[in-house]
This record gives sequence, structure tokens and C-alpha cells, in this order.
Amino acid sequence: MEKSKVYFTDFHTIAFGDSLPTKLKKLIKKAGIADLDMDGKFVAIKMHFGELGNISYLRPNYAKAVADVVKELGGKPFLTDCNTMYPGSRKNALEHLECAWENGFTPLSVGCPVIIGDGLKGTDDIEVPVKGGEYVKAAKIGRAIMDADVFISLTHFKGHEMTGFGGTIKNIGMGCGSRAGKTEQHCSGKPHIEESMCRGCRRCQKECANGGLVFDEGSRKMHVSQDHCVGCGRCLGACNFDAIIFDNNNANTLLNCRMAEYTKAVVDGRPNFHISLIVDVSPNCDCHGENDVPILPNIGMFASFDPLALDQACVDACMAAQPMPGSQLAKHLADPNFHDHHDHFTNSTPESEWKSCLDHAEKIGLGSRNYELIRM
Repeated sequence: MEKSKVYFTDFHTIAFGDSLPTKLKKLIKKAGIADLDMDGKFVAIKMHFGELGNISYLRPNYAKAVADVVKELGGKPFLTDCNTMYPGSRKNALEHLECAWENGFTPLSVGCPVIIGDGLKGTDDIEVPVKGGEYVKAAKIGRAIMDADVFISLTHFKGHEMTGFGGTIKNIGMGCGSRAGKTEQHCSGKPHIEESMCRGCRRCQKECANGGLVFDEGSRKMHVSQDHCVGCGRCLGACNFDAIIFDNNNANTLLNCRMAEYTKAVVDGRPNFHISLIVDVSPNCDCHGENDVPILPNIGMFASFDPLALDQACVDACMAAQPMPGSQLAKHLADPNFHDHHDHFTNSTPESEWKSCLDHAEKIGLGSRNYELIRM
């Protein structure tokens, strides 16, 4: 089987040389984005606008670089993302747009409209069949995303508290799901609270949109309401005291498999292209209203027609890098009692799991993990 091509350039620039957005334009042109017929076509550029308070999301300059190339090729680009299923500044289209604007994503700054893919309340979706799906037969995808003629993903590659890392597959699969689609992907497992570990800080409760966490004023401990919890895992990332444990040890694996199948639903049968930047590699998702010290150095920009090969290339590049001093990852490795998994993502967040996502993506024919890295 022929190797998928993944194109790469680093973040080095020279005085009076190309800027990083210019390097990105050259990279995606070298990778063949011009082979897509975009003339007069609607082009969705899927990215993450960042939660308010988080400043590790991709800068709008990169989005503008991609939109500019699309317009050069005759396309009609728009930036898009879907609403979240948890509290924060992106749970409906009005707040989501205000968040995007405040974080610098406006039509003036990025050169194209910003559209929330699943509508005002996150209910404007369409069921898309998943060819070969084992866990999802019809994915619930934001309608505006599926209405686009061409699909491009622009991903901030970073750590994640459940899936190990957030790469191209997560950006597409989870990110393009409507609120109902996100709930479906997260429905495999529910946590419980270890009372001896719970400090009663209630930070986890602020992350729950579904009434899944109930605080006992008498014991000053948190409890999980099994009737209301949807298993999204936001509470897991909010707890600093390891008090939250998922009862289904297979929950992350099932989440990963569903994400891969949702991704296949989005890209199947239409022109698509993918970009991933390993920069500001925070340990947790950009959905958090904060970001921590990057766990890995800034590595570079990657582009490919194959979303799976792109994720695999980014993983390999991250595994070859050295942990950043003072980061969550470095602190774990410095602890004499810590078990070294020889895996940067697992070492950063031991309760996470990522390998099943790439395994399942390959199994269902999303792409290939066998790739050729072409340096620019």
C-alpha cells in the first residue's frame, strides 16, 4: 500500500524572511491543496476558537493564512465549530460567536465569515451515515459543516485529559458533532467520587452542564448523579486531587472509536484537506478556561490529505521531543514514585488513552498510519 504523504515545516524564521503565516501558506500549497476544486465552492475550515481565559489556542493569523489560500483558489471560506455540551462561553451560537470575536476571530481579522456549525442552540444537525461504523451508524453533525462543498480542518495539536492528545481526528469527530452528537460520543462511562480524596472544592461542579454532580453540604463531599451524568469527562480534567474515577475502564477507548467514526462521517465522499500545528502543547484541551505550561516544545506545522497519517506523524514528532521543564509532564517524570509509561501523553495524564483512536481509524478505512514525511 502506498504511503500517505505528510508535509512538514518547522517554526524557524529568519530576520526579514517569511513570517509563520506565510510559511503555512507555502506548506499547504506544497502539500497539494490547489488540487482541490474550490472554484465557487463553499469551504468549511473547522477549528477551535478557544475557551475564554485560555490563550494557547491557534492564533487567528494562521486561520487567515488558510482562508487567504482558499480565496486565491476561488473558494468561499468560512471558519466553523460546533457548540459545546458543557458550561462555558461556547454553549450556544451567540456566546460562541462572542467568544470567537473576543479571542480574535472576526471577519476582519481572518478574512472570512465565522459560522457556528450546529446553529443557535446546538440542535441544527443532520444524521450522516458512517460507512463501516461499529459503534455509530449515523453521526449527528452540524448542518452548516455538511452543507459545505469542501472540508478543511485546522488543528491545534495539544494534550487532552481523556484522549491523551487532541489532534485532527478529535478536532473533526468531536468538534463537528452537534450537542447531541457530542453526548453520543461521550456516553460510554460515568465516574464516581473517591470521598477520601475529595477536598470539597466544588471546582468540578462548575464544569458540569447536566446536573451530574451533587454536593453534600453535610459531608462536604461531591457525589455523582448517575441519572444526570452523561460521561463527558469535564469533571476529570477539573479535579486536581485524583478524586474522580471512571467506573468503565473502557470508556476512553469507546470514546476514541466513536470519534474516529464521526470523523469518517464528516470527510467521506467530499474533498477534504487537513492541517495540524504542534505549538503551545498544553496538557489539556483548549475547551478549558485556562492553560498550563506546555508539556512539549513547539515542533512545527504539518499538512496532509490523510487525517490519520497526519495524527500519526504528529504523535511520532511529539514522542521524539523532550518534555518541557516545569511542565506537568516533567513534574510527573521527576517524581520517584511515578511509573514511566515511556509515552509523553500517558505520562502527562495517566488516566487518558489514545492508541485505540488511531487503531480504529485505520480499521474503518479513515486513512493510513503508514506515511512519508516530506520536509519543506
